[in-house]
Order: sequence, then C-alpha cells, then structure tokens
Amino acid sequence: MPRPLIGITTYVEASTRYGVWDLPTALLPVGYHELVQAAGGTAVLLPPDEVGRAAEVLGRLDGLVVAGGPDVDPVRYGAPRDPRTGPAAAVRDEWELALIGAALDSGTPLLGVCRGMQALNVALGGTLVQHIDGHVDTLGVMSWHPVRPVAGTRYAELVPEEAKVPTYHHQAVERLGAGLVVSAYASDGTVEAIELPDRDRWVVGVQWHPERDKDTRVTSSFVDAATEHANRPHP
Repeated sequence: MPRPLIGITTYVEASTRYGVWDLPTALLPVGYHELVQAAGGTAVLLPPDEVGRAAEVLGRLDGLVVAGGPDVDPVRYGAPRDPRTGPAAAVRDEWELALIGAALDSGTPLLGVCRGMQALNVALGGTLVQHIDGHVDTLGVMSWHPVRPVAGTRYAELVPEEAKVPTYHHQAVERLGAGLVVSAYASDGTVEAIELPDRDRWVVGVQWHPERDKDTRVTSSFVDAATEHANRPHP
C-alpha cells in the first residue's frame, strides 16, 4: 500500500546563506519531514502559493501539517499589535489560512504545530494571547515542561498520561475558535493542545514541537488517519 502523502508548510526567509549563496529561501527544519517519515508517511514541502489554489493542492494530499514559525499577524483576529509580537508574515498567513480552510472543507487530516495550532484557532475565528512568559527559557533552545491531557479527547486517548514536551513559544490560544475544544493544558493553565471533537475528522493542534521529540504517538495517529483518507471512496 502506498504511504500517505503529507504536505508540510514551510518558512520563507528573505535572506538565507548556504554555500556561496545568500538568497530568498523556502525552508523547513529536517525534524518535520523526518517525523512524518518515521510515522509512515511520505513528506512533501508546501511553499506559499496562490491562495486560490489551496483546494487544488489539498486535493493531491492525504494529510496536512502546518508547521511552526513566526507569529500570526494580529490583524487576522482583529486585535491591535502588541509591541512584543513579531513582524508580520503576510504571505505565509494567507497561504496557511487558505490551506487550513481547504483541509477543513475536504476532511483532510490536519496537524498544527506551534504556530500551526495558533493558525488553526485563528482560521476558526479564535484569538491569541500575544505574549506570555515562561515557555521560552533561552533563545534558540527548546524548553521542556509537562502537559496534562483533558479526559475524553482524542489527544488523551493517544497520550493518557502527563507528558513532558519540547516547547518554544511566547503566544498562546486565548478564545477558542468555533467547534474547537482544549485537549491539553500546561501547569500554568496555558492551552497546549486543541482539536475538533468530530471523530469523522482528524484535526489536532499542539503548542509544542513533536518534531523535536521521540514520541510519535500523535503523529502516527495523524498518518493513520491520512492513510484512511487516501483510501476513502471517491464520489
């Protein structure tokens, strides 16, 4: 049976140096594609494209990972910009919100990672806290802290125990988007995972970075759902 095809969104940097070159680059840390591959999927990278092509792109994929990255522009959820919010990434915001909408419309399994979880929340009408302390200890270094699952959620079924996760963020979910439920919290009350409770659709966002961890339970479930999606009957 073919491995499911999983699209992963990318960073876009105006200047990246490699070898003798210093050029605009679409890039992604290798942990993302390695995580998808370890869980049984085939990974493809999704640099920004025309927003109107999002549904076409999703139609060729079996699953979507919305990767971590810069802060979602607060204009997307109708909030004034906090001075501690990072620079806007308008092209990436537009493309990823369009992909999320297309995934939700088509029932394509979706995993949001860090920024990806926040983008999922915003896509469904939710808002973000633009700055929190305590989830980044050292610049450029992952922090590890425990998260507590919420009983009855998909995440709790996959990871029933309190688990330490690698985290690096200064923003968090504030008001939940339509239909979403919280499926894990940090000890300080920060929302650490969200999901759609509809069991016919696999939609989960995690605030941490599973690509920096060895625990593949969530990603393996996501790839299994993508396999089922790939084998669904076509109308």
